[in-house]
Amino acid sequence: MGSMSIWHWLVVAVIVLLLFGRGKISELMGDVAGGIKAFKKGMAEDDDAAKKAEEEKARLEAAAKTTADAAASTASSTKPN
Repeated sequence: MGSMSIWHWLVVAVIVLLLFGRGKISELMGDVAGGIKAFKKGMAEDDDAAKKAEEEKARLEAAAKTTADAAASTASSTKPN
């Protein structure tokens, strides 16, 4: 009595089909698939944004180092003897 047999699941499936109809279930599955695609696209965009931010940070650090090196070089060359 505690477990559901195959007949119970068949009755539930028939009732669901009667309530929602074949078209509604197809639309629902299409919406679910569209949601999954949108989620994957969003995750890919997040990964791209993280890579771009990391590259930008590395570029700015390199530019700052170059600027600091140039400033140090200029300061040492203008130093009075």
